[in-house]
Amino acid sequence: MVNPWLALVSGDDPARRRRAVRGAHAAFVTGGPAGPQVRAVVADSWRRSARALPAPEFLAPVELTGTELETYRRAHPLAAALPLFRELLGSIAADGAHLFSVCDAAGRLLWVEGHTGVRKGAERMNFVPGARWDETHAGTNAPGTALALDHAVQVFATEHYNRLVQPWTCAAAPVHDPRTGRLLGAVDITGGDQLASPHSLALVQATARAAEARLAAPEQVPGCVLSALGRDEALLVVDGRRLRLGRRHSEIVALLAAHPDGLTGERLAAALYGDRPVPPVTLRAELSRLRRLVGPLLASRPYRLRGAVDTDFGCLERELAVGGPRAALRAYDGPLLPLSEAPGVCRMRHLLEARLRGAVLTSGDAAALQMWAEAPWGEEDLEVWERLLAALPMSAPQRRSVAARARRLREEYGAAYAENGRATYGPGARATFAQPAQG
Repeated sequence: MVNPWLALVSGDDPARRRRAVRGAHAAFVTGGPAGPQVRAVVADSWRRSARALPAPEFLAPVELTGTELETYRRAHPLAAALPLFRELLGSIAADGAHLFSVCDAAGRLLWVEGHTGVRKGAERMNFVPGARWDETHAGTNAPGTALALDHAVQVFATEHYNRLVQPWTCAAAPVHDPRTGRLLGAVDITGGDQLASPHSLALVQATARAAEARLAAPEQVPGCVLSALGRDEALLVVDGRRLRLGRRHSEIVALLAAHPDGLTGERLAAALYGDRPVPPVTLRAELSRLRRLVGPLLASRPYRLRGAVDTDFGCLERELAVGGPRAALRAYDGPLLPLSEAPGVCRMRHLLEARLRGAVLTSGDAAALQMWAEAPWGEEDLEVWERLLAALPMSAPQRRSVAARARRLREEYGAAYAENGRATYGPGARATFAQPAQG
């Protein structure tokens, strides 16, 4: 029995198959039927693509870039399986003329890695991290069609709906949350005609199953939890052992936890010291002392944390993505390492606070606004107090006190503006506040 998910059957000539499907595609996009030479799974996908897309030649849209992309994929559940993807597919992709990629359930590419020359070619069709490759935005393609059908599939050359993608062949398999069955995304391998074989489809299917097994039983080398929100010194729990980290070690562990791919010594030094002329031996000494504390958790070349590291700031980002502002506020114990002046930590802290505060402001949720306003970091935030006043019903019992607080802050900021020529209405520099027990 022919496997409908495989692009070629035994004995097929790839060149002849490519020409036949190209002719069928040309007829289809000009209003004709898909034709009998087109697999049913591909013909159905072409029809979905034609309904969603205005033309058969286009660039997939790039939705996430820069810090926004980095933050999103760091918080995504599939980040925990990235080392496994690299172990199973990375060397194959790097040594051959192809790539491996991982996307989320909406088809956004999270990682695209592999052969440098092939990656540059893929960039010309926007097959890049942050681009949207579900069928609605990219037409028939292996990761997008695997997501649409929730099944592993190959797409060969001219089977792609988008003509710009037709030089490529790919195979992809969906990945699910092993606890809930929820679709998390897909893993894909992309390259030339050589991928139109049963081996590539079996490879991505096996990789997806291995990723689900990894997510079901996270790596225990070693399991750890990092708490750094609202703490000047982070608390690290490693296999049940509670470690109170010094300030510099807190900064290092927070930075490495935020960069699961690892940081070179140069990048880590820049994140810790900025432009200050600090000798490399200083950082090596700090890392040596940290390794004595945490043992095999700290790896090098590049510097990174081994195993699954759960962080309170990562939890906050997940709540922001799926739980809404109230859930995120309940996970927020305060600014990240509030006394740290390390440039990398400051960037993380300001970004996290700006995203949370922005979500609270735009929500119009009076309860969320009040939670922020009554916290130590929101007591002087005039914009939040004014937004809270506008969100409260006229009959709310606290409306009078909120109005009085907003009026007082307005007067104070007005006086500051008259004296200094400027005023700050949002969160800014503030004193440290009562912190949780350090353990």
